[in-house]
Amino acid sequence: MAVGNPNAKKSAAAQEFVPVKEVRGGVMVLKDNTLVGVLLASSINFALKSQDEQMGTLTQFQSFLNSIDFPIQIFAQSRKLDIRPYVSLLDERLKAQTDELMKIQIREYIEFVKDFTERANIMSKRFFVVVTYSPPILNMKQDLESRFLGAGDLSIEKTKVAGFEEHRTQLEQRMSAVEQGLSRTGVRTIPLGTEEIIELLYKQFNPGESEKPIVQNEDMFGKPL
Repeated sequence: MAVGNPNAKKSAAAQEFVPVKEVRGGVMVLKDNTLVGVLLASSINFALKSQDEQMGTLTQFQSFLNSIDFPIQIFAQSRKLDIRPYVSLLDERLKAQTDELMKIQIREYIEFVKDFTERANIMSKRFFVVVTYSPPILNMKQDLESRFLGAGDLSIEKTKVAGFEEHRTQLEQRMSAVEQGLSRTGVRTIPLGTEEIIELLYKQFNPGESEKPIVQNEDMFGKPL
């Protein structure tokens, strides 16, 4: 009796629990053809605001929620801070330094950073807004009809591409509405690209592995880390 590859079977079984079919054009396509876009959101120092400013922020956020007619998901991702890029930068500075006293100070600082982060268990936190768009059932029916009744593979592929672009436009309009609404509360957002979404998914499904952050030396809003 032939025995298959057990690792391949495990991989296939694990993929059954992942609802994502593909990621392209900065959009996740789920197995039910729902399109998903992800916005990285900045944080605000709500506790440091005055009472009037807090009330203004809450009022604007309430108005934003009342203005949208589609569901969104807001979630935070907490992970242990990866200091390897920062330590690598310090190592480069150490090698380029010619002053012996500065070398000693940099070397001691590197050891301090490593020891402190190991004992303190520092976490990094990122906030995301997930926006979805489900194509109408009528469009899905037309896509199936074109698949089975189309003139050929080329026309079917053109129909699929055109349908995806049309649906992505609808999704981008929703994401734009979310971006504008949150900007009134002081929260800045920026859409994730294909590579960033793949990395986000990898971190979500592999929480125990230490990987590089989404952006190593600079955050998504132009602020040095």
